[in-house]
Amino acid sequence: MKTDLTIGKIRGLQQCSTPRGTFTCLALDHRQNLRRSLKPQNPGSVSDSALTDFKLEVTAALAGEATAVLLDPEYSAAQAVAAGVIPGNAGLVVAVESTGYGGEPTARQSQILPGWSVEKAKRMGASMIKLLVYYHPDSPTATEIEVFTQQVAEDCQKHDLGIMLEPLSYSLDGDKLTTDEKRYVVVETARKLTPLGVDILKAEFPLDTGNTAEAAWGAACAEVSAASQVPWILLSAAVDFETYLRQVTVAC
Repeated sequence: MKTDLTIGKIRGLQQCSTPRGTFTCLALDHRQNLRRSLKPQNPGSVSDSALTDFKLEVTAALAGEATAVLLDPEYSAAQAVAAGVIPGNAGLVVAVESTGYGGEPTARQSQILPGWSVEKAKRMGASMIKLLVYYHPDSPTATEIEVFTQQVAEDCQKHDLGIMLEPLSYSLDGDKLTTDEKRYVVVETARKLTPLGVDILKAEFPLDTGNTAEAAWGAACAEVSAASQVPWILLSAAVDFETYLRQVTVAC
């Protein structure tokens, strides 16, 4: 388990968690997915200003109940700070990646948002950085994503900012991952990516809970814990609250 955190990273983690080390983060860094949620029939009609207004309204309503707010640098991070809707006792986690992915659906690539950087997030007053990558350990782009992750982690080390890594799995044949494949990918992702300098792993649940008995959930989560070199938190992945609560209970 990682023990070499710098003072700046320790302070950032403290700002984003409870005194017991629990993260209750309000995630609002969605961009194109949020447009689709707001207007499923016509996502392109959601203007940038409407996206910003929605994010600020939700942040103002809920940030006081969270230990941190995760925002994107395009439509919400600076805007929320300027609007004064992030309480002083809540951490600010800023995403650094471009929305979506490049490359092919079965060999995905990730990149930093053009014009954005870890340094700019630091100057903004971010407590931590979040990096989302699309990753499959057997993909042709796996090594590329590993190098990219390490480079961003090194930049965070340079600027004394913690980095929360959010890897998203995908299938190499274009189909949905089976529950066994999902388990393999999530566990191997933790094994491959957490030694690269990240501080927190934001992991997917390692099974398709809709097709797996709950009695098997604990063993799969234990595999993630054994594979990861850093603490991990659970990505909700848009499941309903009752399912997420059961997942978190088992994972803990």
